[in-house]
Amino acid sequence: MHQRHEAFLTALLSQPTAPFREIYVIKWVTEMLDQHAIPYFTDPIGNIVVGAKSQTDYQRLLREQSEEPVRVFIAHMDHPGFHGVRWVQPNVLRIRWHGGSPTKLLRGSRVWLSNQAGWAGEGGLRNVTLHPKGYAIGTAEVHIKTTQIAPRRPGAASLFGGFKFRKPVWKSGAKLYTQAADDLIGVYCIVATALEVFAKRGQKKRPPFIGLLTRAEEVGLVGAVGHFELGWLQAARRPLVCVSLEASRTLPGAVVGQGPIVRLGDRRTPFHADYLQVLTELAEQVLPQQHQRRIMDGGSCEGSAAMAYGLPTIALAVPLGNYHNQGLEGGPDCRGPLGPAPEFVHLDDVEGQRKLCVALMREKLPWRDPWRKVKARMKQNYRDYLNQL
Repeated sequence: MHQRHEAFLTALLSQPTAPFREIYVIKWVTEMLDQHAIPYFTDPIGNIVVGAKSQTDYQRLLREQSEEPVRVFIAHMDHPGFHGVRWVQPNVLRIRWHGGSPTKLLRGSRVWLSNQAGWAGEGGLRNVTLHPKGYAIGTAEVHIKTTQIAPRRPGAASLFGGFKFRKPVWKSGAKLYTQAADDLIGVYCIVATALEVFAKRGQKKRPPFIGLLTRAEEVGLVGAVGHFELGWLQAARRPLVCVSLEASRTLPGAVVGQGPIVRLGDRRTPFHADYLQVLTELAEQVLPQQHQRRIMDGGSCEGSAAMAYGLPTIALAVPLGNYHNQGLEGGPDCRGPLGPAPEFVHLDDVEGQRKLCVALMREKLPWRDPWRKVKARMKQNYRDYLNQL
């Protein structure tokens, strides 16, 4: 990965975020887009739409007469975390968790806190109660150093946070360890692709690119569903393809360091077979022997939401270690199996996913006849054996 891209990625991974509390990621992304004069706007749900300057501009792109599909890249800006509920004592905050989490070794685990004013301190978890289904934290108390919240204690509901490790992000070899890779990796790939696509200022044709950066995915795909409910994409007059980007839990056949994953489906559904064939052939050209191909059924992603709303969808994923900060693979700062741990990704996997996103913007990919090469091989084989029938 180029040093400039790595610095960009590290800065993004350092932003605090949680469901419905994506303010710092939004600020960082929009400042980057402003700096490079890339158009964007905010939809009614609070998602960032990259590649169009307004709803009208967005719908104009979708109405253009063209056989080139609009590529709608989708990634979410939140990560599992907590919201403050009320102050139990001057330095004890009652919290509610949103999204997945570790379920073991939680007592005394370090957490960070933030609000709209910035960093608001750190503390340790106590009195943890798991969600009734047992897959994550439900509620807990955060014990904070009194000196960090004095003399003005912020309102409980203004605070949010997540698990704290030695740093928000750090590098070890070719791996990046971080408090939140899921799904800031996808956000990075979309913004990096936009920077490259819109860098060609002399281009005559408008690029068929949209980046949809969503909110509150971790509590049920809320931002994506809200955008699809607007009906803008369903009203498109030209072809389109949604491209879901994720950092997804490692599974057999999806290993950290072996390349990005052509995601054939998630836990809920397989994706669009014809367009997946386009992506498969493209990955073989761009990243020969450096990508993986698998149904990633460890969870559902925004690709499922797009499919449910009748939108043709393909997907890419970067294999993720210690998914949702659970100590599944261990490593530095891991408290133990299923205890808090930093997520980690491999830089080559991230760079590979970025390259595939850029490659998907090539003109005249075989969207209308994706099986042409496969059929040609089948027909040749048929002719070779025809005299034996």
